[in-house]
Amino acid sequence: MFKIDRFRLIALLGGLLLASACNASPDATAAAPFTDGDQYVTLTPPYQRDSASGKVEVVEVFSYACIHCAEFSPYADDLRKSLPPGVVFKLVPAPFNDSWVPFARGYYAAKKLGVVEQTHDALFDAKFKEQYPINSMDEIASFYASHGANRTEFMKIANSPEVDAQIKKDLALIQAWGVDGTPTIVVDGKYRSANIKDFPQLVALTKWLVQQELNAKKGK
Repeated sequence: MFKIDRFRLIALLGGLLLASACNASPDATAAAPFTDGDQYVTLTPPYQRDSASGKVEVVEVFSYACIHCAEFSPYADDLRKSLPPGVVFKLVPAPFNDSWVPFARGYYAAKKLGVVEQTHDALFDAKFKEQYPINSMDEIASFYASHGANRTEFMKIANSPEVDAQIKKDLALIQAWGVDGTPTIVVDGKYRSANIKDFPQLVALTKWLVQQELNAKKGK
């Protein structure tokens, strides 16, 4: 897992991955490419964010305040686009501390206003590549306003009781999943990424876990 205070990214740009890691061998005797308790953890009991959808859920727990999430964002975009039918990709903003809560509020306001798609990567770029001062709720609102959001409406939604409740719900779910760093991937509320050496491995692990879930659903 990518820790907040003890980030475990050993070789972000280095190291070879098995190109076939996300394509499990049809040979039932073949060793799994990832180990439960090492690269991922099976959650007991399993939790699911939106079980009514009937789809396998891939959830990225992230924060716009996290530089590692910014670095993972291009990989997450490619992952989302490559997921097979029957799988949905979701984002959950982590409200781990007071400085991260405004970004969670901003995410839900942007989602309500329908501007997440065009601002998600742009916010990472503005904060970490262009070094704009985006930290306070006011600065976050200004960023979204510069991308077409109504500033007054944005602030109203961001500070609404509805968003308060959602953030509280998110924190409880994240804690139940055992997430203590970002970015973390949770697949179908059953599997959480753990000791990952780089972002390509995190993508490969996610695809492999998704396939396990799809296979399990077919077997029912």
